[in-house]
Amino acid sequence: MIRNEREYQNMLQKLEKSKDFLAQQKKQLQQMNLSEEEIELAMGPALSFHAQIREEIEYYERIKRGEFEAISNLIGLGRILIGLRIANGLSQRDLAERLNVSEAQVSKDEINEYHGITVEKAQRILDALGVTLTSTVQYPFNPPVTPTKPFAAAGA
Repeated sequence: MIRNEREYQNMLQKLEKSKDFLAQQKKQLQQMNLSEEEIELAMGPALSFHAQIREEIEYYERIKRGEFEAISNLIGLGRILIGLRIANGLSQRDLAERLNVSEAQVSKDEINEYHGITVEKAQRILDALGVTLTSTVQYPFNPPVTPTKPFAAAGA
């Protein structure tokens, strides 16, 4: 995951190099008189790597615009927290100062995508970013049955 502008610029350069490599590789394979199917098969890993770089760049560009995907059962919360920092134009240092922790701690947490984060820590980060995270509950089947009569008072 791209976590800052420097990494983003590096990934843009990697994407261009990957594009050049793909063009060269295709040309070499064509000169070997391989069929289109053989060329596609031979280029599979490089194409996959290129697509992965492009997806990372597109994700970073979306979160910079504040466009986030829904998460399910808090899976992906770490990526959302990192994305919110980026969307707010904050560096890891800025967030560290707001949380009163070291920049190294924020960097470590983000590298691990906040794996194992506590609810309290997630809330501190959301507060530091000035963001409210809203969730909904969806039942995979009918919701639990609610009683039709009010509960009677104890001893009644």
